[in-house]
Amino acid sequence: MDRRDFILNGLLLAGAFSVRPVLSFGADRHVYKLAPISILPDGLWNTPPEIRDSYRFAVLNRETLHYIPCYCGCVNDGHTSNASCYVKDNSPPAKPEFDPMSIG
Repeated sequence: MDRRDFILNGLLLAGAFSVRPVLSFGADRHVYKLAPISILPDGLWNTPPEIRDSYRFAVLNRETLHYIPCYCGCVNDGHTSNASCYVKDNSPPAKPEFDPMSIG
């Protein structure tokens, strides 16, 4: 093996070890808090897991979703933000009232 091949193999090996952290962006370490599944009404129990998790996320993160505007055109239904698409604005945090808009 000559010097050029040695350096090239070393760079390839170093690149292989450095690719995984660059591609993951830390997403595998971040977990969002979700409300317990028991809080969901019967109508959401038979939906895909992604939809159930979206509603569970909305219950515990309403203040974050209030910063995201409603983009599905339901403003005419009284929705003030993306949070309104999941949980009604006037419902108390302890007993959320769900909006069926985001079921699909």
